[in-house]
Amino acid sequence: MCWELVNKTSKEPINKVAIATFRKPTSNECYEQRSQQEPPLCPESDDPNAAWNVPLQTCMHKVPLDPSERGSKWPEEWPARLEKPPYWLLSSQVGVYGKAAPEDLAADNEHWKQVVTKSYMQGMGINWSSVRNVMDMKAVYGGFAAALKDMNLWVMNVIPVDSPDTLPIIYERGLFGIYHDWCESFSTYPRSYDLLHADHIFSRVKKRCNFVAVVAEVDRILRPGGKLIARDDVETITELENMVRSMHWEVRLSYSKDKEGLLCVQKSMWRPTEVETLTYAIA
Repeated sequence: MCWELVNKTSKEPINKVAIATFRKPTSNECYEQRSQQEPPLCPESDDPNAAWNVPLQTCMHKVPLDPSERGSKWPEEWPARLEKPPYWLLSSQVGVYGKAAPEDLAADNEHWKQVVTKSYMQGMGINWSSVRNVMDMKAVYGGFAAALKDMNLWVMNVIPVDSPDTLPIIYERGLFGIYHDWCESFSTYPRSYDLLHADHIFSRVKKRCNFVAVVAEVDRILRPGGKLIARDDVETITELENMVRSMHWEVRLSYSKDKEGLLCVQKSMWRPTEVETLTYAIA
């Protein structure tokens, strides 16, 4: 595989373990000179950036050398990388919202700065100093997380599997992120979250999932006393508000304008007294 052995230690006397350090090549010269192509190089048609539900292949991708190719150079230093579009994001590419990709990212960044500053920080009664961790359930470019960069908290950016694949952009910006299918449970162990942010995710999810089950999953993820901020169409926000009221959550803000709704709620300590046994969940 052309990897260079940089260092190797002898076995430690106590646990009998040795350590070897290898370095992957920074060019394709060695790959091209191998007498035996084993493992072989991947075909050009194989996408080296595909990451979700992709079967493993017994092949190696070439080292990216083109200056415009993803992975050919290091990103900007923090915090510049958070604001500047990745070098491989080209104007010829169309962004999620229809503009040229770099402009799309910049517009999204500015949008969430305005929303966080003028709405979330002032009009919802949230004590942000008590918020330690946040989940953005549909992060797109990570603009919401970027708008919180000066706060003493961290954000898990979730990219739904049925959304455009923008997770590489989130990583390039120096943020945390993960793919997830919201029709399934989210692996949160060992922690819950202080605040969940749901921007137009529920209206999408309820078209292919059980909406009640998704809200129950939100209840599981969010700690007692935690907040949920949801932005969506009025119909979905109304459904959501009715459900969280049935769970005795406190509605801190409910607002609608031009068929768009905004909801901020706080989870209570209430738990149902009746227990339902789910037979399909029993092995």
